[in-house]
Amino acid sequence: MGPLSLPEAYLVCATLIAVDILARALRIRWILRGLGTPIRFRDAITLNAFGDAASALTPLRFGGEPARLGGMLRAGVPAAAGLVAIGLETIAAWPVIILAMLPLVWLFAPEWWTAAAPRIGAAVVTAWPWVVVIGAMTVAAWLVARRHARLFARQVRRPMRRAAVYWRRAPIWPLMAGIPLTLLDLFTRVGVLVALALTLPAPSPLGTLVVGSFLLLYAQLVLPTPAGIGVVDFSFLAGAAGQLGGRGAELLLAWRFFTSGVGLILGVGLAARIYGWPALALVLRRRGAAPSPPA
Repeated sequence: MGPLSLPEAYLVCATLIAVDILARALRIRWILRGLGTPIRFRDAITLNAFGDAASALTPLRFGGEPARLGGMLRAGVPAAAGLVAIGLETIAAWPVIILAMLPLVWLFAPEWWTAAAPRIGAAVVTAWPWVVVIGAMTVAAWLVARRHARLFARQVRRPMRRAAVYWRRAPIWPLMAGIPLTLLDLFTRVGVLVALALTLPAPSPLGTLVVGSFLLLYAQLVLPTPAGIGVVDFSFLAGAAGQLGGRGAELLLAWRFFTSGVGLILGVGLAARIYGWPALALVLRRRGAAPSPPA
């Protein structure tokens, strides 16, 4: 692997994230069209941006899907159709992600574990007070997320009763057409860490970087703190991202910006432009999610 300069790596990362945004927007747009509720492409980008921002700000990402649903309602999608679209997207995406990563994990996870486990273990021993703080943050975030998840479940109970109509109506073609888009989503997001690592004089092997990037990204789906903050950052610096050559903090900041910061900035910016800052602040205080569409 030839090293990249920092500007070159940042350009590659920006391109990867732009492609990811377009691919995910096209995927949800196709699913909604299949349900008989088409939306504009810019509305698809907007609703995903709402979800990215809310996911980055809320424990256990509990605000992500309600925020996306709010974006769908704003685009004129019935609540039941929106819930079905989110469910179909999840059902169709996860098998593709698992099947795509399984061979790589099988081949390279032992190598990654051999390289990462000693570093992470040593970091835990030397920085145990931080580990205790991170653990406390994680438990507190899980309790908050559990409470809000129950509130959201009550709110969507009525639309879920109407969802059976859209389940029966859903064709198979959007799910099949979404397979290459899901692979593109996976490739672009995992590729950000690889591109940043290529700025190092002696980057870790490609397989180690891919496995580490995948684990750091998708661990955020199960960690209760917003965007996995604390656990993911500690793991990144401790060696889960491979050998960083003394540039861990710099690469972590860049990786966080491209994988979480871009979506956060885009989502908050669009929400503020559409609803206004006062309305956005009020809704975030009251509900911890994206604003409801105007009546």
